[in-house]
Amino acid sequence: MPTPAAAANAYAALARMGEQTRSLAGDAAGQEGGPNFGTMLKDVMDGVTAAGRKSDVQANAVALGKANMIDVVTAVAESETAVQALVSVRDKVIAAYEEILKMPI
Repeated sequence: MPTPAAAANAYAALARMGEQTRSLAGDAAGQEGGPNFGTMLKDVMDGVTAAGRKSDVQANAVALGKANMIDVVTAVAESETAVQALVSVRDKVIAAYEEILKMPI
């Protein structure tokens, strides 16, 4: 089971990634009128962070005897799914970037 220190480190890492995404989104703002990739990525990061926090709140509540175990399992499963989706998107973005690097100039 994850320790509180591990959870805090994971949240800090997500927050740093979110700040970097926000700064990238701010740099790209004003270039085009539609939604941009940076804004979309920021929203996804915020959602993953929120899912992780929800699962921790549920775990703490069940430890105090104030929540149902089914709610904890559901929250943890949602958090795990969100992180897996985020990792899959990250892998696809990295693969696309590597493909772009291979293109002849």
